[in-house]
Amino acid sequence: MTGKVTVLAEPAWAVVLVCGVFAAAGAGIGWLIKLLAQWFVTLPWAPWQGPARLLTSIPEPWRTCGVLAVGAVLGLAAGYLAQHDRLSATVSGSRVVLTRKGISREFTHHEISTALRDGKQLVLLDRDGQEIAREACDLDAQRLADAFAEHGYRWSDRDPHRDEFRLWVPRAPGLPEGADPLLTARAQLLGKPATADEARELREELAKLGVVVRDENKRQYWRTARTTRG
Repeated sequence: MTGKVTVLAEPAWAVVLVCGVFAAAGAGIGWLIKLLAQWFVTLPWAPWQGPARLLTSIPEPWRTCGVLAVGAVLGLAAGYLAQHDRLSATVSGSRVVLTRKGISREFTHHEISTALRDGKQLVLLDRDGQEIAREACDLDAQRLADAFAEHGYRWSDRDPHRDEFRLWVPRAPGLPEGADPLLTARAQLLGKPATADEARELREELAKLGVVVRDENKRQYWRTARTTRG
């Protein structure tokens, strides 16, 4: 199986469709901005008088063409960023490579004890029960299961350690020293998309202490792995 490789990613048509939808939405917003600018200049008390007058000073058809083009380009860029943030997985008999935002993380077959889908996340566990990867994942669950099983990885339909998780509360008993401040800091980031990378970094710091954390309804649940990783 080491010679065969399975690549799991959003199909090309889906990428084109999403980018097209974003571009159309951007053009629509551009058209709306043009209409609002035309309205604002008739209302002396309305905000943004300077930008509105500047926009309406552009002669037609350049004004309409310009706002539609700029809106479409910005929408296309937003669509590209949305697709760029999606996970792709390359699975072979020797390794698994997870790629997001152009950054790849590689795990050898020996490192991975179990792979599973936990809600909308792909999780890889090592032999100590530690999560070596937890990534938001929109890939089809059955395709993931089939790909991992085909290349000789153990796939589980349920987290084998799920019953070990406990709801985190400040100063929870049983936590390793230094874990509580990290969980406190991480709790303040949950539900805020702009801080997702910071929450990930805190998860990785907790993993070094042997603490596994999962999120549910903006609450943290934790368990300890069998050994602490240095």
